[in-house]
Amino acid sequence: MAPPRRKHIFRLPPPAPATIYVRRGFNRVLAEEFAALKAKRAELVVDKVEAHSQGDLRENFGFKAAKDAIRMVDRKMDELDRFYLRNTFIEVDPAAWLTKPTDTVQLGHVVVVEKEDVGAKKKHRFTFLLATHGETATDPETGIECLPHRSPLAAALLGLAANQPTPVTLPAGPAVLTVRSIRNPTQAELDRLLAPIKAPEFGED
Repeated sequence: MAPPRRKHIFRLPPPAPATIYVRRGFNRVLAEEFAALKAKRAELVVDKVEAHSQGDLRENFGFKAAKDAIRMVDRKMDELDRFYLRNTFIEVDPAAWLTKPTDTVQLGHVVVVEKEDVGAKKKHRFTFLLATHGETATDPETGIECLPHRSPLAAALLGLAANQPTPVTLPAGPAVLTVRSIRNPTQAELDRLLAPIKAPEFGED
């Protein structure tokens, strides 16, 4: 269930539309967060009306606090609304990651990658789970890190085959990526890495 459409209060330049892969249940969590904000706003409006009835607004700190809180909730609701309406969300089930083909890097794969910055002599090796939007955990047992699919590094890795050095341009500068292995995650790894779904905090990937 999607959040109800509402009039935008804060007119900000919208980001470019994107197709965002999310875990199954994300849209429900998004709708629940919007409903909770709407209920919170209704409570604050009652507080504002009650404070207004107490008289002189120049020194009515309760009225000012309620007004400021309503403004903050309105901003959060507007950001959530714009985020939902602007983008296309595709829900995926991580259970499908356990058995998918591993010829090229795809969403849900565990990859070992070497990164060599152009002009540098040292290579860095990382192990990532190419994950859905918002995942940032690290497996304490294996050291595998979640790499959200919309990050620049994940975007550069998607579609690569193993053992084929590939020049890429990342925000930190040009680099050469070499995927050393591609495999499916285990259920235990997913259990440790994938936390309960949360509504987005704006400014993340």
